[in-house]
Amino acid sequence: MKKFFLLSLFVALAAAGLNAQETVNNEVPRNGAKISFNEETHDYGTIAKGADGNCVFEFTNNGNEPLILSNVRASCGCTTPSWTKEPIMPGKTGVIKVRYNTNNVGNFNKTVTVTSNAVDHPRVVLKIKGNVINE
Repeated sequence: MKKFFLLSLFVALAAAGLNAQETVNNEVPRNGAKISFNEETHDYGTIAKGADGNCVFEFTNNGNEPLILSNVRASCGCTTPSWTKEPIMPGKTGVIKVRYNTNNVGNFNKTVTVTSNAVDHPRVVLKIKGNVINE
């Protein structure tokens, strides 16, 4: 009976210790670049064929090291991204410009995948959507 009590006490203390360790680890901020977008989805709404298909996603480096975008890739050839190539210093902002080919009539849902050295979100998927109509 005494062995069972000691074993139960050991298991309870070990579990409490693990919970305490997880709390400490979750509260410790990670060093590095951190990326935060003003918006991750842009809705063009209903637009006319041939209309302006440009939009801009602005982001901020909320970390304590330079943020570097290593790749920005569109889900298809009808969407063309361009982005800030130089490192974004802590507290500064950068942009990803996206152009959708509005000569394609119909509903669209496209993505742009952003890969960076951010410790919080090294891969972010931006979305564009809308409906192109003939006028």
